[in-house]
Amino acid sequence: MRDVLDRVGDKWSLLVIVTLQGGRLRFSELQRHIPGISQRMLTLTVRQLERDGLLVRTVHAEVPPRVEYDLTETGRTLIEPSRALAEWAIAHYASIERARERYDAKA
Repeated sequence: MRDVLDRVGDKWSLLVIVTLQGGRLRFSELQRHIPGISQRMLTLTVRQLERDGLLVRTVHAEVPPRVEYDLTETGRTLIEPSRALAEWAIAHYASIERARERYDAKA
């Protein structure tokens, strides 16, 4: 169970999942929608999500090749929990920042 939680709880996986909730995106589109993610980190993240069966990678036989990513049915089941976690983070951000400041001031 821990390895699954590690995957969906890492820094980028939930952002990729939430970004793909609107449907299929090309790699460059996906990267544009996720500020701060490097090409390498996005590549690693989508590979792991594909390996875990949470997204599917489709390569179209064109020149140059067109690659698109989309959520699987299993991946779609993570949209609501991801959204709930994001809403929680937004709602509690200020209080967490204040707690950090108080803690750091003591240290």
